[in-house]
Amino acid sequence: MKQLVSVFTPRSRRNRGQVSGRFLSMDSNQITTIAAYSPRYGLHWKAKQYIYQGHHVLCSETPSTSTMLGLAKYALVVIATPLAFASNLKGSLMSSGISASFPGDTSYASDSTAFNLRFTFKPAAITFPRTAQEVSQIVKIGASENLEVVARSGGHSYIANGLGGQNGALVIDLRNMGKVTINSTKGTALIETGNRLGDIATALGNAGRALPHGTCAYVGIGGHAAYGGFGFTSRMWGLTLDTIQAVNLVLANGTITRVTNQNNPELFWGLRGSASSFGIATSYEVKTFPAPPSSTVFEYSWTLNITLAAKGISAFQSFVQTNIPPQFGAEINFTKGPKSGTITFTLTGGWYGAPQDLKAVLAPYLQQMPAKPEVNLNVGTYLNSVAALAGGSLNTKSAPDAHDTFYVKSLMTPASSPMSDAAILAFTRYLAIQGFASKTASEWFVQLELYGGTNSAINAVPVGATSFAHRSSLFTFQFYASSPGKVPPYPQYGFKFLDDAVNSIISNSPKNWDYGAYTNYVDDKLADWKLRYYGSHYPRLRALKDKYDPRNVFRFPTAIEE
Repeated sequence: MKQLVSVFTPRSRRNRGQVSGRFLSMDSNQITTIAAYSPRYGLHWKAKQYIYQGHHVLCSETPSTSTMLGLAKYALVVIATPLAFASNLKGSLMSSGISASFPGDTSYASDSTAFNLRFTFKPAAITFPRTAQEVSQIVKIGASENLEVVARSGGHSYIANGLGGQNGALVIDLRNMGKVTINSTKGTALIETGNRLGDIATALGNAGRALPHGTCAYVGIGGHAAYGGFGFTSRMWGLTLDTIQAVNLVLANGTITRVTNQNNPELFWGLRGSASSFGIATSYEVKTFPAPPSSTVFEYSWTLNITLAAKGISAFQSFVQTNIPPQFGAEINFTKGPKSGTITFTLTGGWYGAPQDLKAVLAPYLQQMPAKPEVNLNVGTYLNSVAALAGGSLNTKSAPDAHDTFYVKSLMTPASSPMSDAAILAFTRYLAIQGFASKTASEWFVQLELYGGTNSAINAVPVGATSFAHRSSLFTFQFYASSPGKVPPYPQYGFKFLDDAVNSIISNSPKNWDYGAYTNYVDDKLADWKLRYYGSHYPRLRALKDKYDPRNVFRFPTAIEE
């Protein structure tokens, strides 16, 4: 009779908590490989116990490299069936009164669908807690079953980290935790992490308050605030994470705690930049701001050739380093031009000062651009501007969230070393020629977002104040390309198109150019993600992981590794 066994060897520190190798079938002394294993997305290992697609697997001794050479001295023997495992998990959750969706349930397919359809993962279960106490119980159950435990706030992780980033995760979907409690006297709000940005903007706006955040109404506050939270008000108010005064958190051992700079400054530091690696945030207590009396959403659009587009970027790079006011937030959007050699070049953003003052602010830049752009100015209340930037509506209950099939990359440029003329020209040439000819031509866009410049509240925060590592960036690029029709499968040429777009800038920049990447535009193919996302902060974050999650309960492909 055959038994399933497996033989493994440990990998680098990045895969500590994981193992790599081959899944084998043993019959007497005969060993045959029957399945390959991916070290990044495959089997998980903790304390000599393994789980593989629902199997409980026990290791009698630590595997060694010799086993990979064919010496089957150490074996991992399956001691429970997937059915028994699923039954145990389901029983534990049901006995705790926790609502959940399991494989085979009618709702499971929709509950487990990623925002980015490039990823199809099968969680062990998707839970729907209503209280922090239920979140705590789920974490305890997941830890006891040696499952990876992940939170899903809005589900907009570009690489489906909210589903675990691989099969077999225990997902904590926070949709039922949607309270927003506003303290008008203190100017603060308690926001549960099941809220989406549209819900929050509406609740705060109705009370005359506001918060810096992104433009997509369906993005969840949980991950958005955990890793940054950029929007057009960020030069005025900072990132979403800069407003956090306390995090209500469930730790890996199930403890419910309130973390502040006063009671636990080190963990509070780590939560504001990488919260998902250390616990499940059930709510944030944030500082809010008086909503501006008026807001102007502006848009200036040109069709430019390669040279004029390059000049437009260079002029903007110089303009934002003059004394521009913090009420000015902007980005340049690039899309396919009408013919090869051209780009559609659109300056868009929000102005939160007096409407009549915008013209004078923009004049020094517009004077350097071709005359007669297409212009659209939308002046109204602050809440109207948030809705306009979201596409017209902030109501996330009126229609289901849309899906896409896409690949994304990001690039954060250092203010101390702005993009060179050569890098800018190479970039515009690439978009104007390859961007027109590519099979993704109608499905891509690039955004050049203004983070820094003079009077930026983002960069006014000291780099060591939070674990968000990029406090001296001038711009953040988002490179985005969808599949034809936005449906699977994603074509290989799409990956190459965006990789080469990024490289057009990097390869024409200094060899030691200190660029970064933005964690909320998470990229599953970024090889040096620790450096680009976290910079010099990563060792300190790893020490926090060792302290607060030594069993690696909260794990996903780009989690801090213990």
